[in-house]
Amino acid sequence: MATITGQSGVVKLSLVGGSVAQVGEVRSFTIDGSADTIEDSAMGDTARTYKSGLENNTVALECYWDELDAQQLILDNRAAISFEIYPTGTGSTHKYYTGVGLVTSKSITASFDGMVEASFGIQVNGALSEITVP
Repeated sequence: MATITGQSGVVKLSLVGGSVAQVGEVRSFTIDGSADTIEDSAMGDTARTYKSGLENNTVALECYWDELDAQQLILDNRAAISFEIYPTGTGSTHKYYTGVGLVTSKSITASFDGMVEASFGIQVNGALSEITVP
C-alpha cells in the first residue's frame, strides 16, 4: 500500500459560473463528509434497522493570507462558489473532488511573531463528486 504526502495538493475555486483558478498559499484543507441514517425498525423486529439518509459535506481551507490573491478575496461569508480539490496533485489518473458550496466562515489571524493566516469554511450545496483526471 502506498502512502502519499500532501505537498502536491491543489485547491481551485471561483464564484459559481466562473472559471476555477488555483488558490494561492494553501497550507491545508479538509473534506469532511457524513450521512444521516433513518431508523425503520418496527414492532416484531429483534434488532434495529436503518435506511441511508441525506449526505452532508463541508470543506475547511487554511491559507497564508494573501490580499492580492483573487481566489482568496472571493471567499467572503455567503459567497456561492464552485471548487475542485486535488489531494495529490493535478496529474493524470489522480482523483479530485468537485462541487458547489456556500462560504460559511472566514477568519484572518495574525500575531507579532508569525504569519498572517486565513481559515475558510464551506458548506457543500448538493453532491460532492469524485472524479479521476483523464
